Amino acid sequence: MIRRLQSLFAALLSVLCLMLWATLPALAQEAESGPEIVEEDYHDISPPIRELAPVAPLGSSQHVVIPLRRRPGPPIVSPEPDAVTQDVSQGPLVGTTNKLNFNGISDRDGVAPPDTNASVGATQVVETVNISLEVFNKSTGASVLGPIEISSVFSGVSGICGAGVTGFYTDPIVLYDKAAGRWLITIAAGSDANFTTGAECIAVSTSSDATGSYARYAFSFGTDKFNDYPKFGVWPDAYYGSYNMFMFNGVNFVFLGPKVCAYNRASMLAGKAAPAKCFQRSTTDFSFLPSDLDGSTAPPTGEPNFFLELASSTTLNLFKFHVNFTTPSMSTFTGPTTLTVSSYTGACAATGTCIPQSGTTQQLDSLGDRLMFRLAYRNLGTHESLVATHSVKTSAAASGVRWYEIRSPNGTPMIFQQGTVASGSTSLWMGSIGMDKAGDIAVGFSESSGSIHPAIAYTGRVPTDALGTMESIDGVFNGAGSQTSGLSRWGDYTSISIDPSDDCTFWYANEYHPSNGRFNWHTRLNSFKFTGCI
Repeated sequence: MIRRLQSLFAALLSVLCLMLWATLPALAQEAESGPEIVEEDYHDISPPIRELAPVAPLGSSQHVVIPLRRRPGPPIVSPEPDAVTQDVSQGPLVGTTNKLNFNGISDRDGVAPPDTNASVGATQVVETVNISLEVFNKSTGASVLGPIEISSVFSGVSGICGAGVTGFYTDPIVLYDKAAGRWLITIAAGSDANFTTGAECIAVSTSSDATGSYARYAFSFGTDKFNDYPKFGVWPDAYYGSYNMFMFNGVNFVFLGPKVCAYNRASMLAGKAAPAKCFQRSTTDFSFLPSDLDGSTAPPTGEPNFFLELASSTTLNLFKFHVNFTTPSMSTFTGPTTLTVSSYTGACAATGTCIPQSGTTQQLDSLGDRLMFRLAYRNLGTHESLVATHSVKTSAAASGVRWYEIRSPNGTPMIFQQGTVASGSTSLWMGSIGMDKAGDIAVGFSESSGSIHPAIAYTGRVPTDALGTMESIDGVFNGAGSQTSGLSRWGDYTSISIDPSDDCTFWYANEYHPSNGRFNWHTRLNSFKFTGCI
């Protein structure tokens, strides 16, 4: 009898251990060390950009479509329906107060898509689109500088970053370094219209005034290699970047895998030499997002930066990048930790292009093969959170925005909550997500269907809402036209940022069309806050 009880107890214990193991994230599988050292090709301190001679725009008659380099291999498809879909087209309006809502940069260069993103600082909002930049007064929305070509910022820099009007640029990012009170502006530059050989151009302001001077840097990654779809995050020890690296073999572009880099923040803030520390990943990975710090509470001292990617129809991969600028060989890129999520099928998984519009058969790209900018990090004292989003299929004819809150990313990471925002037969895509100091979450996105032109909207939630749910959609701006004439490229990304002055006000930047047409996009900036955040 005793032996039988002991055997039964052992069997039960084994089952319980297996059940517990199944609920935990997979342990990190590898720790890379010995990073590649990428020296800057150039660095200097610029004059105030308000005093630089502006580079003339390309002109709307010169139409340039930036190529979309998709995820290699089969699309992410699940045989199961999305079990966390929530239709937010009905119900009480999201509990926010809208503040400013005004036009940003419109197409002045004949380049698509606009790559719309913006960030908010102490007194200004800076918007960057594909190759232009504008500075606004954050209290009034009035233009302070621009729009100017981003290449103006790099006027006089040697190499392809400084090519100016004869150069080729794409994928800009603007972020406000809240702890330092500085602006980070980045853009990829190419050697030709096909971006056969690329460089990353990085500018860090010398003050909180975005119209002032900048420490400027140029980095290249090898002949015939292009650093596509760069994304950045601000962290206490570095500015972290990610790229999808491609090599031109004389005929076409071959995917090499993503590259992740740490740029020395302290050196760049001082305008000093700042060699990057990079790791090249294999082709089994794609389109990493680095974490970007929100709020006034820094991560615990020495905490690594986090990188996230879509892994499969039921998993995300989380990585940790710990950089050591003093002893570079001790830098590590560790992971993945695999996080299990509710199953999904990527938006437009079969073709990449399926978003319908009113009044035209032209459909739009979803970019459902990758996470959307930003991976926003916040330390709330009681816990740390990352929030992320991407576009998924919600029905045979529509797409929605999947979102996640990941807690304890440096301990035992867990999907604290997740959901898919849907709106009946209307497609929602091109999302961006953020969290304020009260733990309120907002998600902005584009929306379109066969009966409406592409529009801009957002939704959100407060901590007392049921886990995995959002409140109903609030519109930002309704487009009066659709994108036509064979042009499918849309957005590439949008952005939500949080005002550092109150740590409550969200700023969202996205695109729309004022009329049916091609290369006539406009952008819109909208600020709002949850009523309970004070």
